Amino acid sequence: MKNILVIGSTGQIGSELTRELRKRYGADNVVAGYIPGAEPTGELRDGGPSAIADVTNAQQIADTVKAHKIDTIYNLAALLSVVAERKPLLAWKIGIDGLFNILEVARENGCAVFTPSSIGSFGPETPRVKTPQDTVQRPRTIYGVSKVTTELLSDYYHHKYGVDTRSVRFPGIISYMTPPGGGTTDYAVDIFYSAVRGEKFVCPIKAGTLMDMMYMPDALHAAISLMEADPTRLIHHNGFNVASMSFAPETIFAEIKKFKPEFEMEYDVDPLKQSIADSWPDCLDDSAARAEWDWQPKFDITAMTRDMLEQLSLRMN
Repeated sequence: MKNILVIGSTGQIGSELTRELRKRYGADNVVAGYIPGAEPTGELRDGGPSAIADVTNAQQIADTVKAHKIDTIYNLAALLSVVAERKPLLAWKIGIDGLFNILEVARENGCAVFTPSSIGSFGPETPRVKTPQDTVQRPRTIYGVSKVTTELLSDYYHHKYGVDTRSVRFPGIISYMTPPGGGTTDYAVDIFYSAVRGEKFVCPIKAGTLMDMMYMPDALHAAISLMEADPTRLIHHNGFNVASMSFAPETIFAEIKKFKPEFEMEYDVDPLKQSIADSWPDCLDDSAARAEWDWQPKFDITAMTRDMLEQLSLRMN
């Protein structure tokens, strides 16, 4: 990677990924792509070049790629699971029609492409515990359907046209930098905000609901290290399982109480979020990622909880 375009640079993952890539590859070599109305601000705006990059506008993407001599595209444009379920046509337009545009531009300009998949790409028929790398994927949400399509379409462009496409299946991402944006796993971010504010947390997911989660530094590490990996080692390309920790709401609540004994939580289950969560795996088997590109997370639930509370306290106070 020499010249990188991050599409969706102002989103939850994109805003932090853009900063991290600029640290590693040089500020001038990482372009923050955005759509009108979601312009970069502050450090993201001032720290390097930016350009309008709407995935639904193929010519706009092509012009940006050529103007900045882009060789790698991180395509993070997507609606998250709960929002997508309420706006399925828009979710498909951004997630799949937009991906087609990105892949065509990449094919014509020799770019590598990272487009994340998700644990949402699995469904009720998928084995729930230690979900295999290669298994049945029959999701029942438009978010999940679009993520399976993302994996297949990216593989198609790799095998048919030689486009270097790669992706991981992200679990829920926990971060203190950006607020959650409509995902099923967002409760695991919201709960920290409530704890730092000294408020009782109202959990929308019922007790006992296990889902894979990951701290943002590990998510950034996965996205970058996969794109840096030796292609000759890769058996898979799109849809690597990556795992870090799996927990239910009562588990993260108990972990926070170790640091904030006065913290309280009650349940008010959101039927839509719960139905989506119930269709996802409890935990993933990420042995393929560990074998093919040496994936290894750095944070467990205790280390993440400590750092989240410390960092959020600093930011909010």
